Amino acid sequence: MRGAVLALMAAGLTAPAAAQDVAARLNDYPTAARADYVFACMATNGQGRDVLEKCSCSVDVIASILPYKKYLEAETVLMMRQVGGDRAAIFRTSAMANALVADLRRAQAEAEIVCF
Repeated sequence: MRGAVLALMAAGLTAPAAAQDVAARLNDYPTAARADYVFACMATNGQGRDVLEKCSCSVDVIASILPYKKYLEAETVLMMRQVGGDRAAIFRTSAMANALVADLRRAQAEAEIVCF
């Protein structure tokens, strides 16, 4: 009996830690990055309260699908694709860059379905 109680206590101690790990992973986007996304989304979709809620939902869905590091890499690729010249060609043609952008596009599509 005592062993079972100790096992339950140990499980109780690790469950909050596991929940914190999940929460930390889902909230790894800095506030400024979330705000930038929401501002850009609202500039595209409108300025009303309903759009604010939809755009906030959208960035939350993206954050639940794509870790911030991957989001940042994909955003960097998209910015570099706007640069002209041969130096930026790698961002337009490499398989890795295309995969990063494709992952972001899939997360955005999911967010569109869920939030809009």
